[in-house]
Amino acid sequence: MDPALGIRFEDRMSDSDALMWVIEKDPMLRSTITTVITVDGVVDKDALWAQIERASRAIPRLRQRVRSNPLSVAPPRWEVDPNFDLGYHLRFARVSGAGTNEDVLAMAAPIAMQGFDRARPLWEATMVEGLEGGRSALIMKIHHAITDGVGGVQLMLEIFDLEQSPAPRVHLECPQVHVMNQAERFVDAFQHTARRQMGIAKRAAGGAMGAITSAVGDPVGTAGAAAELAESVVRIVKPATHPLSPLMKDRSLSYHFSTVSVPLDRAKTTGKLIGGTLNDTFVAGIVLAMNRYHEAHGISLSALRMGMPINIRDEHASETAGNAFVPARFEVPADELDPLALMTELRARMVTARDEPANSLVEPLSNILFRLPATVVTEVFGGMMKGLDFQASNVPGSPFPLYLLGHQVRSIVPFGPLAGAAANITLLSYENDLNIGVTVDPAAIADPARFTQMLRDSYAELLDLA
Repeated sequence: MDPALGIRFEDRMSDSDALMWVIEKDPMLRSTITTVITVDGVVDKDALWAQIERASRAIPRLRQRVRSNPLSVAPPRWEVDPNFDLGYHLRFARVSGAGTNEDVLAMAAPIAMQGFDRARPLWEATMVEGLEGGRSALIMKIHHAITDGVGGVQLMLEIFDLEQSPAPRVHLECPQVHVMNQAERFVDAFQHTARRQMGIAKRAAGGAMGAITSAVGDPVGTAGAAAELAESVVRIVKPATHPLSPLMKDRSLSYHFSTVSVPLDRAKTTGKLIGGTLNDTFVAGIVLAMNRYHEAHGISLSALRMGMPINIRDEHASETAGNAFVPARFEVPADELDPLALMTELRARMVTARDEPANSLVEPLSNILFRLPATVVTEVFGGMMKGLDFQASNVPGSPFPLYLLGHQVRSIVPFGPLAGAAANITLLSYENDLNIGVTVDPAAIADPARFTQMLRDSYAELLDLA
C-alpha cells in the first residue's frame, strides 16, 4: 500500500492475470494495450522524463517485473527490477511523412505488435514530435496483466494533470527492497499456496453448511440453482475454435490501426431511444459495420461471436493495478438491419452475459486452469479466443480536459489486443468525444480502410435516429 496515494498493489498476480501471462506462449494471444495521446505543442523532454520518473515511483508496478515460481506452485510474483532503466522504457522519436494522424498510427502499430522483454517491467512509452499543426503524440504501451482499461485511466492521472498549471507534485523516494533468490521464491510460493488452500477449505466448509441449510429448506430450488451454475460454467469455458464469419477466418500476428470519433452526447441520446446507454449505440455500430462489410463482399451474414470484458471494479476502490473484469463471449445477430431492433436485441444479450451465474467463478476456475501445463492452458484459451469474430470494449475516460506538462491533450485513443479475434474495437470517452480505436488483423480484414469507413457510416446512421 502506498500511504500517500492510497493505492494497493499486490506482490503476486491474481490467477486470472497469471493466465493472461501464461497463454502468451502463443504470440497470437498477447495482451498488449496501446494508447495514442495527441497534445498541443512540443513537450519538454527533461520535464517529461522527470514526470514519468516520478510516476514510476508512485505506481510500483511500473518498476516491477514478473518472476515465475519453480514448478508453478503459485502465480508469478511482481518484484522490483533491480536494474530498472527508465531510458529503456521512455523513448523519443520523430514521426515520418507529413506528420498526419495516420502517420502516427502507422508508427504505433508495429510498436504494439512487438512482445515485451519479460526480464523488464511490462510497459513502454514513445514521445513523438513532428505532427502537423505543431502537435506531439505519446504512444503508451502496457501489458494487460498490469491493469485493465479502467485501471489504466486511473494510472494515467499520475502522468497527466487536470489543470494547465498545477501545483508541483510531491517528491517520492523509491523504498529499499529485497530481491528474492529462487530458493526464497519457492518457499514464498509454497507458503502462499498453503495459506490459500486453507482459506479455500474454510470457505468451502462454510459454503457446505449453507448449502445443507438451503437444501433442507428448499431442495428443489437448491438443485435448480446448482444445475443453472453448472450450465453457466459450460457456456463460459466451451471451446469455439472457428469464427462465425465465413469471410474473417484467417489470422496473423499483424495489426492495422485506425480511428473513429463519435460525439458522446448524441451517442447517449441514441441509446436512450431503447432505454439503454451509449454502450448499446457503440456495439450496434460495430455489428452494422460488420454487416455492411460482408455485404460488400457478397456474403450474407447471420450471426457473429463477440467478446466483451465486463467491468467488476468497485467504483469506490482506490486500487488500480491488476484487472477487474470478466471476459464474456456470446453470439450476436448480424442480419437485423433495423437499428432500434438491433440495439434492443444486443442490449438483452449483453445483460444476459453480464448476469451469468458463473462469472463469480472466473477466479477459482483460473486457479484450476493455471495449474495445468502451459501448453494445455494455451490450447484451451486458444480454443476459446480464436473463435471470436470481434472484441469490443467500452472504457469511461475523463469528462474534463487533461494536460501534459502544460500542453492540452486533444485526443486519447485506445487500441486493444486482438488476442485471436479478427478485430478489436475499443472506445474511450474524453470530454464530449468517444475516441474509438480500431485494431484489425489484415489477414482477416484485408481492406481495413474500407471497414473503418463503414464503421463511420454506421455510427452516422445510428446518431441520425436521435
